[in-house]
Amino acid sequence: MNAQLTEIMRLITNLIRTGTVTEVDRENWLCRVKVGELETNWINWLTLRAGGARTWWCPSPDEQVVVLSMGGNLETAFVLPAIYSNQFAPPSDSVDGCVTEYPDGGWFEYEPATGRWHVRGIKSMVIEAADNITLKTGEFVVEADTTRINSEVVINGGVTQSGGAMSSNGVVMDKHGHTGVKSGGDTSGGPV
Repeated sequence: MNAQLTEIMRLITNLIRTGTVTEVDRENWLCRVKVGELETNWINWLTLRAGGARTWWCPSPDEQVVVLSMGGNLETAFVLPAIYSNQFAPPSDSVDGCVTEYPDGGWFEYEPATGRWHVRGIKSMVIEAADNITLKTGEFVVEADTTRINSEVVINGGVTQSGGAMSSNGVVMDKHGHTGVKSGGDTSGGPV
């Protein structure tokens, strides 16, 4: 009877455990977790979606997780990420905000209190759309060393330009002369 009770207690104890990820196999979507003095075999981790819509976010080594074991058997366990730790503290203390911080310094934050979505610390951003991208806002500001548009441009409204030269096909528009200038109603020659 004691052996049965001991086995039942072991299985109950193993139903839900906390541990630390030791290794990750990205190709097979598996990880190993140190739980107390034990280390699991390769086991799956849970994700938000794994059907027609899918998400991917593998756990990191040293990340604290919950190990859920059906029937208390660690051979059938899977990992539920994640638990904050001193090594990996929360990236924010906002009441309602949503923040994702990446190891390279990338930062995505939406703060309902200000209605602001803030992305910083990334090296580049690519948005690809097969049909259309529409931006609707009261003001659109671009601050960049260089802005390049590699397509035809249609502007349905006025254009105000200041603070530098405007050129077209190598000719500075506000500082160029014309050849064949004549008085009266004649047309001058092309720009120099």
